[in-house]
Amino acid sequence: MAEIPHSTILVAGGAGFVGSSLCLRLKRDRPHSRVIAFDNLRRRGGELALDRLRAGGVTFRHGDVRNPEDLAEVGPFDLLIDCSAEPSVHAGYGGSPAYVINTNLMGTVHCLEAARRHGADVVFLSTSRIYPIAGLRALPLQRRGDRLAVSTGEAGSGWSAQGITTDFPLTGNRSIYGATKLASELLIEEYRAMYGLRTVVNRCGVLTGPWQMGRVDQGFVVLWAARHLYGGGLGYSGFGGEGIQVRDILHVADLYDLLTRQLAELDRHSGCVYNVGGGLETSVSLAELTEHCARRTGRRLVMERDPETRPADIPWYVTDNTAVSAATGWRPQRSVDVILDEVFDWLGTERATLESILAG
Repeated sequence: MAEIPHSTILVAGGAGFVGSSLCLRLKRDRPHSRVIAFDNLRRRGGELALDRLRAGGVTFRHGDVRNPEDLAEVGPFDLLIDCSAEPSVHAGYGGSPAYVINTNLMGTVHCLEAARRHGADVVFLSTSRIYPIAGLRALPLQRRGDRLAVSTGEAGSGWSAQGITTDFPLTGNRSIYGATKLASELLIEEYRAMYGLRTVVNRCGVLTGPWQMGRVDQGFVVLWAARHLYGGGLGYSGFGGEGIQVRDILHVADLYDLLTRQLAELDRHSGCVYNVGGGLETSVSLAELTEHCARRTGRRLVMERDPETRPADIPWYVTDNTAVSAATGWRPQRSVDVILDEVFDWLGTERATLESILAG
Protein backbone atom coordinates (compact mmCIF):
# COMPACT_ATOMS: atom_id res chain seq x y z
CA MET A 1 0.00 0.00 0.00
CA ALA A 2 1.49 3.35 -1.08
CA GLU A 3 2.20 6.06 1.47
CA ILE A 4 -0.28 8.95 1.59
CA PRO A 5 1.69 12.11 0.67
CA HIS A 6 2.40 14.44 3.56
CA SER A 7 0.25 17.58 3.40
CA THR A 8 2.61 19.91 5.32
CA ILE A 9 6.37 19.41 5.37
CA LEU A 10 8.53 21.43 7.77
CA VAL A 11 12.22 21.61 6.88
CA ALA A 12 14.24 22.90 9.84
CA GLY A 13 17.32 24.68 8.52
CA GLY A 14 15.36 25.18 5.32
CA ALA A 15 17.33 28.18 4.02
CA GLY A 16 20.68 26.41 4.37
CA PHE A 17 22.33 24.63 1.49
CA VAL A 18 20.89 21.18 2.17
CA GLY A 19 17.56 22.39 3.52
CA SER A 20 16.79 24.73 0.63
CA SER A 21 17.84 22.13 -1.92
CA LEU A 22 15.46 19.60 -0.37
CA CYS A 23 12.63 22.15 -0.02
CA LEU A 24 12.73 23.07 -3.69
CA ARG A 25 12.78 19.46 -4.84
CA LEU A 26 10.00 18.46 -2.45
CA LYS A 27 7.75 21.28 -3.69
CA ARG A 28 8.57 20.47 -7.31
CA ASP A 29 7.60 16.83 -6.88
CA ARG A 30 4.74 17.37 -4.39
CA PRO A 31 3.03 20.52 -5.65
CA HIS A 32 -0.08 19.94 -3.52
CA SER A 33 1.93 19.73 -0.28
CA ARG A 34 2.80 22.83 1.71
CA VAL A 35 6.59 22.98 2.17
CA ILE A 36 7.86 25.30 4.90
CA ALA A 37 11.51 26.38 5.15
CA PHE A 38 12.23 27.30 8.78
CA ASP A 39 15.57 29.05 9.38
CA ASN A 40 17.26 31.74 11.50
CA LEU A 41 19.40 32.97 8.55
CA ARG A 42 22.49 33.07 10.77
CA ARG A 43 24.87 31.61 8.23
CA ARG A 44 26.20 34.00 5.59
CA GLY A 45 24.70 33.28 2.20
CA GLY A 46 21.46 31.90 3.63
CA GLU A 47 19.65 35.04 2.55
CA LEU A 48 20.41 34.13 -1.08
CA ALA A 49 18.04 31.18 -0.77
CA LEU A 50 14.99 33.32 -0.05
CA ASP A 51 14.25 34.39 -3.63
CA ARG A 52 14.80 30.85 -4.88
CA LEU A 53 12.47 29.41 -2.23
CA ARG A 54 9.80 31.99 -3.02
CA ALA A 55 10.04 31.33 -6.75
CA GLY A 56 9.78 27.60 -6.09
CA GLY A 57 6.56 27.94 -4.12
CA VAL A 58 8.16 27.22 -0.74
CA THR A 59 6.87 29.10 2.34
CA PHE A 60 9.63 30.72 4.41
CA ARG A 61 9.29 31.16 8.18
CA HIS A 62 12.01 33.01 10.05
CA GLY A 63 12.68 31.25 13.33
CA ASP A 64 15.24 29.49 15.48
CA VAL A 65 15.14 25.88 16.67
CA ARG A 66 16.58 27.12 19.97
CA ASN A 67 13.24 28.82 20.61
CA PRO A 68 10.31 26.39 20.97
CA GLU A 69 7.90 29.30 20.62
CA ASP A 70 9.14 29.88 17.07
CA LEU A 71 8.35 26.29 16.16
CA ALA A 72 4.94 26.47 17.82
CA GLU A 73 4.03 29.47 15.67
CA VAL A 74 4.53 27.40 12.50
CA GLY A 75 1.38 25.42 13.27
CA PRO A 76 0.68 21.76 12.49
CA PHE A 77 2.79 19.66 10.13
CA ASP A 78 2.95 15.95 9.39
CA LEU A 79 6.59 15.58 8.29
CA LEU A 80 9.70 17.15 9.80
CA ILE A 81 13.00 16.99 7.93
CA ASP A 82 15.63 18.26 10.36
CA CYS A 83 18.59 19.82 8.57
CA SER A 84 19.19 22.47 11.23
CA ALA A 85 22.65 22.47 12.78
CA GLU A 86 25.80 24.33 13.52
CA PRO A 87 27.67 22.20 10.96
CA SER A 88 31.32 22.76 11.91
CA VAL A 89 33.14 19.93 13.65
CA HIS A 90 35.52 22.57 15.03
CA ALA A 91 32.74 24.43 16.85
CA GLY A 92 33.57 24.94 20.53
CA TYR A 93 37.33 24.41 20.23
CA GLY A 94 38.99 27.42 21.83
CA GLY A 95 35.71 28.94 22.98
CA SER A 96 32.26 28.28 24.39
CA PRO A 97 30.33 25.30 23.01
CA ALA A 98 27.02 26.94 23.95
CA TYR A 99 25.80 27.72 20.44
CA VAL A 100 26.51 24.29 19.00
CA ILE A 101 24.93 22.54 22.01
CA ASN A 102 21.87 24.79 22.08
CA THR A 103 21.34 24.52 18.34
CA ASN A 104 22.20 20.90 17.66
CA LEU A 105 20.95 19.25 20.84
CA MET A 106 18.34 21.52 22.38
CA GLY A 107 17.15 22.33 18.89
CA THR A 108 16.53 18.63 18.35
CA VAL A 109 14.56 18.45 21.60
CA HIS A 110 12.36 21.35 20.49
CA CYS A 111 11.84 19.83 17.04
CA LEU A 112 10.92 16.46 18.54
CA GLU A 113 8.47 18.07 20.91
CA ALA A 114 6.80 19.85 18.00
CA ALA A 115 6.68 16.56 16.06
CA ARG A 116 5.21 14.78 19.09
CA ARG A 117 2.45 17.35 19.47
CA HIS A 118 1.43 16.97 15.84
CA GLY A 119 2.13 13.24 15.46
CA ALA A 120 4.56 14.01 12.64
CA ASP A 121 7.09 11.76 10.94
CA VAL A 122 10.75 12.71 11.38
CA VAL A 123 13.74 12.41 9.06
CA PHE A 124 16.93 13.50 10.82
CA LEU A 125 20.12 14.35 8.99
CA SER A 126 22.93 13.27 11.27
CA THR A 127 26.62 13.10 10.45
CA SER A 128 29.54 10.76 9.91
CA ARG A 129 31.29 12.68 12.67
CA ILE A 130 29.42 10.72 15.35
CA TYR A 131 32.22 8.15 14.95
CA PRO A 132 35.13 8.65 17.41
CA ILE A 133 38.20 10.54 16.26
CA ALA A 134 40.74 8.14 17.79
CA GLY A 135 39.11 5.12 16.20
CA LEU A 136 39.16 6.70 12.74
CA ARG A 137 42.77 7.82 13.19
CA ALA A 138 43.75 4.29 14.21
CA LEU A 139 42.71 2.78 10.87
CA PRO A 140 45.65 1.12 9.04
CA LEU A 141 46.24 3.53 6.17
CA GLN A 142 48.88 3.71 3.49
CA ARG A 143 49.68 6.32 0.90
CA ARG A 144 48.71 5.54 -2.68
CA GLY A 145 49.66 8.36 -4.99
CA ASP A 146 48.05 11.56 -3.74
CA ARG A 147 45.70 9.88 -1.27
CA LEU A 148 45.46 7.67 1.77
CA ALA A 149 43.76 4.29 1.54
CA VAL A 150 43.08 1.37 3.86
CA SER A 151 46.01 -1.02 3.74
CA THR A 152 45.55 -3.97 1.41
CA GLY A 153 43.67 -6.89 2.96
CA GLU A 154 42.88 -5.08 6.21
CA ALA A 155 39.37 -4.96 7.72
CA GLY A 156 37.80 -4.80 11.15
CA SER A 157 34.62 -4.15 13.07
CA GLY A 158 32.65 -1.60 11.08
CA TRP A 159 35.39 -0.79 8.58
CA SER A 160 37.08 -2.08 5.43
CA ALA A 161 38.55 -0.69 2.23
CA GLN A 162 34.93 -0.03 1.16
CA GLY A 163 34.36 2.38 4.02
CA ILE A 164 32.75 2.79 7.42
CA THR A 165 29.53 1.03 8.48
CA THR A 166 27.19 1.69 11.41
CA ASP A 167 28.94 -1.15 13.26
CA PHE A 168 32.01 1.03 13.77
CA PRO A 169 32.75 1.22 17.55
CA LEU A 170 31.34 4.29 19.27
CA THR A 171 33.63 4.38 22.32
CA GLY A 172 35.70 7.56 22.51
CA ASN A 173 35.40 11.30 21.93
CA ARG A 174 34.09 12.72 18.68
CA SER A 175 33.98 16.55 19.17
CA ILE A 176 31.16 18.55 20.74
CA TYR A 177 29.54 18.73 17.30
CA GLY A 178 29.60 14.95 16.88
CA ALA A 179 28.40 14.41 20.45
CA THR A 180 25.37 16.67 19.95
CA LYS A 181 24.38 14.77 16.82
CA LEU A 182 24.80 11.36 18.46
CA ALA A 183 22.83 12.50 21.51
CA SER A 184 20.12 13.72 19.14
CA GLU A 185 19.99 10.29 17.53
CA LEU A 186 19.46 8.68 20.93
CA LEU A 187 16.63 11.06 21.75
CA ILE A 188 14.98 10.39 18.41
CA GLU A 189 14.94 6.67 19.14
CA GLU A 190 13.32 7.31 22.52
CA TYR A 191 10.63 9.49 20.97
CA ARG A 192 10.00 6.79 18.36
CA ALA A 193 9.63 4.09 21.00
CA MET A 194 7.72 6.16 23.56
CA TYR A 195 5.41 8.22 21.37
CA GLY A 196 5.08 6.11 18.23
CA LEU A 197 6.70 8.59 15.86
CA ARG A 198 8.03 7.20 12.59
CA THR A 199 11.68 8.23 12.36
CA VAL A 200 14.65 7.74 10.05
CA VAL A 201 18.24 8.80 10.78
CA ASN A 202 20.74 9.31 7.94
CA ARG A 203 24.37 9.73 9.01
CA CYS A 204 25.57 11.83 6.09
CA GLY A 205 29.12 12.25 4.92
CA VAL A 206 30.22 15.32 2.97
CA LEU A 207 27.29 16.85 1.08
CA THR A 208 27.89 19.27 -1.76
CA GLY A 209 26.52 20.83 -4.91
CA PRO A 210 25.50 24.23 -6.31
CA TRP A 211 24.37 26.91 -3.83
CA GLN A 212 26.62 25.70 -1.03
CA MET A 213 28.49 28.58 0.61
CA GLY A 214 31.78 26.77 1.07
CA ARG A 215 34.13 27.31 3.99
CA VAL A 216 37.22 25.47 5.19
CA ASP A 217 35.30 23.75 8.00
CA GLN A 218 32.19 22.92 5.96
CA GLY A 219 31.69 22.89 2.20
CA PHE A 220 35.29 22.39 1.11
CA VAL A 221 34.42 21.20 -2.41
CA VAL A 222 32.74 24.49 -3.32
CA LEU A 223 35.45 26.45 -1.50
CA TRP A 224 38.17 24.74 -3.53
CA ALA A 225 36.34 25.37 -6.80
CA ALA A 226 35.56 29.00 -5.95
CA ARG A 227 39.12 29.88 -4.94
CA HIS A 228 40.46 28.36 -8.14
CA LEU A 229 37.95 30.27 -10.25
CA TYR A 230 37.70 33.59 -8.38
CA GLY A 231 41.09 33.69 -6.69
CA GLY A 232 42.20 33.47 -3.09
CA GLY A 233 44.36 31.31 -0.89
CA LEU A 234 44.03 27.64 0.01
CA GLY A 235 46.14 25.28 2.05
CA TYR A 236 46.62 21.74 3.26
CA SER A 237 46.34 21.39 7.01
CA GLY A 238 47.30 18.37 9.08
CA PHE A 239 48.68 14.91 8.35
CA GLY A 240 51.95 16.32 7.08
CA GLY A 241 50.39 19.16 5.10
CA GLU A 242 50.34 17.13 1.87
CA GLY A 243 46.60 17.10 1.17
CA ILE A 244 46.36 13.32 1.15
CA GLN A 245 43.40 13.06 3.56
CA VAL A 246 40.30 11.58 1.91
CA ARG A 247 36.53 12.12 2.06
CA ASP A 248 33.70 10.79 -0.04
CA ILE A 249 31.31 13.42 -1.37
CA LEU A 250 27.60 13.20 -2.10
CA HIS A 251 25.59 15.49 -4.36
CA VAL A 252 22.56 16.85 -2.52
CA ALA A 253 20.36 15.62 -5.38
CA ASP A 254 21.49 12.07 -4.63
CA LEU A 255 20.52 12.58 -1.00
CA TYR A 256 17.08 13.75 -2.15
CA ASP A 257 16.70 10.64 -4.28
CA LEU A 258 17.31 8.53 -1.18
CA LEU A 259 14.80 10.52 0.89
CA THR A 260 12.07 9.95 -1.67
CA ARG A 261 12.61 6.20 -1.38
CA GLN A 262 12.56 6.33 2.41
CA LEU A 263 9.43 8.48 2.52
CA ALA A 264 7.65 6.10 0.15
CA GLU A 265 8.12 3.25 2.65
CA LEU A 266 8.39 4.92 6.04
CA ASP A 267 6.90 1.98 7.92
CA ARG A 268 9.77 -0.20 6.65
CA HIS A 269 12.48 2.31 7.48
CA SER A 270 11.18 3.69 10.77
CA GLY A 271 13.72 3.23 13.53
CA CYS A 272 16.57 2.66 11.08
CA VAL A 273 19.92 4.41 11.14
CA TYR A 274 21.86 4.49 7.88
CA ASN A 275 25.31 5.63 6.80
CA VAL A 276 24.81 7.73 3.66
CA GLY A 277 27.53 9.12 1.44
CA GLY A 278 29.17 9.06 -1.95
CA GLY A 279 31.09 5.85 -1.26
CA LEU A 280 34.56 4.84 -2.37
CA GLU A 281 33.92 5.60 -6.06
CA THR A 282 33.01 9.20 -5.19
CA SER A 283 35.88 9.88 -2.82
CA VAL A 284 38.63 12.42 -3.28
CA SER A 285 41.69 13.71 -1.44
CA LEU A 286 42.41 17.41 -1.15
CA ALA A 287 45.41 17.01 -3.45
CA GLU A 288 43.25 15.23 -6.03
CA LEU A 289 40.57 17.90 -5.69
CA THR A 290 43.21 20.57 -6.30
CA GLU A 291 44.21 18.82 -9.52
CA HIS A 292 40.57 18.56 -10.66
CA CYS A 293 40.10 22.30 -10.08
CA ALA A 294 43.39 23.27 -11.73
CA ARG A 295 42.49 21.34 -14.88
CA ARG A 296 39.10 23.05 -15.10
CA THR A 297 40.39 26.60 -14.56
CA GLY A 298 43.94 26.51 -15.85
CA ARG A 299 44.98 28.08 -12.54
CA ARG A 300 47.44 26.39 -10.22
CA LEU A 301 47.42 27.87 -6.74
CA VAL A 302 50.43 27.82 -4.46
CA MET A 303 49.10 25.81 -1.54
CA GLU A 304 49.98 26.76 2.00
CA ARG A 305 51.11 23.77 4.04
CA ASP A 306 50.58 23.24 7.76
CA PRO A 307 51.73 19.79 8.91
CA GLU A 308 50.09 20.09 12.34
CA THR A 309 46.87 18.12 12.74
CA ARG A 310 43.98 19.88 14.51
CA PRO A 311 42.20 18.03 17.33
CA ALA A 312 39.06 17.10 15.34
CA ASP A 313 40.71 16.26 12.01
CA ILE A 314 40.62 12.71 10.63
CA PRO A 315 42.73 11.32 7.79
CA TRP A 316 40.20 9.11 5.96
CA TYR A 317 36.46 8.74 5.94
CA VAL A 318 34.56 6.88 3.23
CA THR A 319 30.94 5.78 3.62
CA ASP A 320 30.06 2.12 3.16
CA ASN A 321 26.57 2.35 1.62
CA THR A 322 25.96 -1.40 1.58
CA ALA A 323 23.19 -1.36 4.20
CA VAL A 324 21.23 1.60 2.84
CA SER A 325 21.55 0.30 -0.72
CA ALA A 326 20.26 -3.12 0.31
CA ALA A 327 17.33 -1.57 2.19
CA THR A 328 16.25 0.91 -0.47
CA GLY A 329 17.87 0.02 -3.80
CA TRP A 330 19.48 3.47 -3.78
CA ARG A 331 22.98 4.20 -5.01
CA PRO A 332 24.66 7.55 -5.67
CA GLN A 333 24.50 8.47 -9.34
CA ARG A 334 26.72 11.55 -9.58
CA SER A 335 30.49 11.15 -9.84
CA VAL A 336 33.19 13.55 -8.66
CA ASP A 337 33.47 14.90 -12.22
CA VAL A 338 29.72 15.44 -12.54
CA ILE A 339 29.60 17.20 -9.17
CA LEU A 340 32.49 19.51 -10.06
CA ASP A 341 31.07 20.26 -13.50
CA GLU A 342 27.81 21.40 -11.89
CA VAL A 343 29.59 23.44 -9.24
CA PHE A 344 31.81 25.24 -11.76
CA ASP A 345 28.86 25.93 -14.06
CA TRP A 346 26.98 27.47 -11.13
CA LEU A 347 29.98 29.52 -9.99
CA GLY A 348 30.33 30.91 -13.50
CA THR A 349 26.65 31.67 -14.02
CA GLU A 350 26.20 33.32 -10.58
CA ARG A 351 29.60 34.99 -10.42
CA ALA A 352 28.25 38.52 -9.88
CA THR A 353 26.45 37.35 -6.74
CA LEU A 354 28.93 34.83 -5.37
CA GLU A 355 32.41 36.22 -5.94
CA SER A 356 32.28 38.64 -3.01
CA ILE A 357 31.19 35.80 -0.70
CA LEU A 358 33.44 32.96 -1.87
CA ALA A 359 36.61 34.63 -3.14
CA GLY A 360 39.59 34.82 -0.83
